[in-house]
Amino acid sequence: MNSKYSHIFEPFTVRRMTLKNRTVMTPMGTNFGEQTGEMSFRHIAYYEQRAKGGTGLLIVENVSVDNPLGSNGTTQLRIDLDNFIPRLYMLTETVHKHGSCIAVQLNHAGASAMSSRIGAQPVSASDVPTKENGDTPRPLTKDEIMGIVKKYGEAAKRAVISGFDAVEIHAGHSYLISQFLSPITNKRTDEFGGSAENRARFAKLVIEEVRRQVGPFFPIFVRISADEFLPGGNTLEDTLEYLQYFEKEVDVFDVSAGLNGSIQFQIDANYLPDGWRSYLAKAVKDKYNKPCMTMGNIRDPKVAEDILARGDADLIGMGRGLIADPEWANKVEYGRECDIRKCISCNVGCAGHRIGLNQPIRCTVNPDLFSLDDYKNHKISKPCNVVVVGGGTAGLEAACTAAEVGCTTVLIEKSNQLGGLASIISKIPDKTRMTDFPKYLINRAKKLKNLFILMNTEATVELVNSFNPDIIVNSTGSVPTLPPITGLHDLVDKDGTKVATVLKMIERMSEYPEKMDGQKVAIIGGGAVGLDVMEYFTEKGADVSMIEMLPIIGNGLDPVTKCDTASKMKKFNVKQMTNTALQEVKEDRFIVKNPQGEIEEVPFDYGFICLGMRSNTPILKELEEAYADTTVEIYNIGDSKRARRIIEGTTEGRNILEVLKKHGFMN
Repeated sequence: MNSKYSHIFEPFTVRRMTLKNRTVMTPMGTNFGEQTGEMSFRHIAYYEQRAKGGTGLLIVENVSVDNPLGSNGTTQLRIDLDNFIPRLYMLTETVHKHGSCIAVQLNHAGASAMSSRIGAQPVSASDVPTKENGDTPRPLTKDEIMGIVKKYGEAAKRAVISGFDAVEIHAGHSYLISQFLSPITNKRTDEFGGSAENRARFAKLVIEEVRRQVGPFFPIFVRISADEFLPGGNTLEDTLEYLQYFEKEVDVFDVSAGLNGSIQFQIDANYLPDGWRSYLAKAVKDKYNKPCMTMGNIRDPKVAEDILARGDADLIGMGRGLIADPEWANKVEYGRECDIRKCISCNVGCAGHRIGLNQPIRCTVNPDLFSLDDYKNHKISKPCNVVVVGGGTAGLEAACTAAEVGCTTVLIEKSNQLGGLASIISKIPDKTRMTDFPKYLINRAKKLKNLFILMNTEATVELVNSFNPDIIVNSTGSVPTLPPITGLHDLVDKDGTKVATVLKMIERMSEYPEKMDGQKVAIIGGGAVGLDVMEYFTEKGADVSMIEMLPIIGNGLDPVTKCDTASKMKKFNVKQMTNTALQEVKEDRFIVKNPQGEIEEVPFDYGFICLGMRSNTPILKELEEAYADTTVEIYNIGDSKRARRIIEGTTEGRNILEVLKKHGFMN
């Protein structure tokens, strides 16, 4: 065991469950379940990877106790009937063989359900939606409340039969119990509304019924939003008050934060530091002397160790971190910290896919959530030379994957830096976490004896041909989009001008004043890049305007980033000019056409062109012509195929395995 982390790997016992270490996979929706509500076999494989990786306790994502009204998600797991027990038992049996414990989170979505999915009006404490543009729920009657209490108990009993080691009751994050606890959503005037004691009554009844059904030796966890981080919502002090009414039968508090309207504190925004929520767990632990779990962007094992050593919490929860690297615990325990594939908290493949698009979750940095590194066990069946042009994240993933299965691989990078756009963007203060992915890929590449990297080298057809390639991967990335607008090309990124792309902005960061109170910043483009620039300058005190052709700013962003940037724009009074088109660029102003078709001037001290990126393929056509009459495949991936996000490039990089199979190099 790694002696540096003795607290992480100390066993933990609660009632009759003993965990081998203090790491916990927190419950996260996946959309991996069957339409029937059963666990799918891929779903079981997903959890098995995290058990094989050494995690002490896995808490299965929220499972509905009441169908359809309690359903949350497009493929919601269910535990409201006995026929779901066999597949759940297969899950627990699979996890147990790897030495991990497993719990299940019991939940009722309440007003967080959607009428379009459940075919009925959602229910809640009151008739208050839990999110902007959400369905208006109907208030539950007292008889209905008592019926749901009973369903929680019945579900908990099924969990025992299914082989789970514990249950977790979800009382946070804008689900039904949370809707009763929060003054924002509970406007009742009966015994379930008003005072803290009344708002806590439903939670108390549920927990007592669950205890009655599972008996005295079975652990009960309760997840709470200790601070709702919304005006009029429960603060930490409010939570510490209401917990007194139901803490008696709780064995462990899972101390989370946030509601739907503050989701950036529930599914942490990328700039929030490792372990930032631990003060919440410490407050609950200190007051009630109960074991507590904390979470919140915890990626660094030293941070986890320090939290435990200080006594802030007893368990370390990791959600997205274990999507990114199921082997986090094993790598830390056995001294392989540098091999951890850290989550960069981008929220694209997890929250963006599931919450934003109703798709199954994916991961920007981990292209295979089900079989991890099993591909490494299948080597090429005959010699293969692979040349990768471009050392961004897509190119690095392709190069590493090809080398790991036995290909002799050469990567050619024209600059003095690997990691491409991810390495560059990570220089923005709020984006520093992004650098963890290039660091991981570079470390992975260094360990491969058959991967040769040429830096500061311009790729040419002659150079590529000298390596006798069987497969050429073109991964030359993207450059800023600069349309033919009057004045733009004359001024943008030129010395002595104040008009820049995001790449030039990053290059000039040391030149911008630390305090910019009263200075005007105008940004053309309200996508992800424009919002990164907005965050950077609003935090310096600048007066920021955003100009966007579309009706909304932040179109296509994941829900976490969208909520976070919206709150920042409101906080810093960012002027949002939507349905507005750039007409001309001048030295100190943008000329735009507003929604009424009128021409306006937007003056600035600093102006930025953030109209997205476009593919950059300086050598692709030459390569295609040079190898047109050969069997050499030219595989164009990442932004050089089409400017998108890191996640698409990572997936395409790993998919070089399919190219190798197609050409008979692998079975």
